[in-house]
Amino acid sequence: MDNPLVLMETPMGEILVELYADKAPKTVENFLSYVDDGFYEGTLFHRVIKGFMIQGGGLEFSMAEKETGPAIENEADNGLKNLKGTLAVARTADPHSGAAQFFINVADNADLDHTEKTDDGWGYCVFGEVSDGMDVVEKIAKSKTRSYQGFDDVPVDPVSIIAAYRFE
Repeated sequence: MDNPLVLMETPMGEILVELYADKAPKTVENFLSYVDDGFYEGTLFHRVIKGFMIQGGGLEFSMAEKETGPAIENEADNGLKNLKGTLAVARTADPHSGAAQFFINVADNADLDHTEKTDDGWGYCVFGEVSDGMDVVEKIAKSKTRSYQGFDDVPVDPVSIIAAYRFE
């Protein structure tokens, strides 16, 4: 079976991601359920850190967090690394707290990789990779940011996900 593809439309262009269902089946199933439900439409890339990553998929323009389904099991021990262009699950300090939010690495971030099954070593689950549109990711990563509504690293000019859907 071919890997699922998801196209994200943003004001800066399109980002096509390939998902690795064979390496992170629960994570990919979870992400696709949000895609299929239209959850990501109108959410922001709300956290942008130059030379590190862009994070999105959970906050609306008002910076209110959208209600998600239950958190999923962390599958970061799948052998995939947080390399430039990879898609990973955003989470809190709890390794099994990921739900809808994700980030795209704009650098190789080995410190986010799984090392051991402890709170500090679990890492962040990589479940896909940008297959087209890395130039768009780089544009977003260069956004001027500020602190806003209690959040840091928020783009001054909002970058939304206009639509996200399976690309066949």
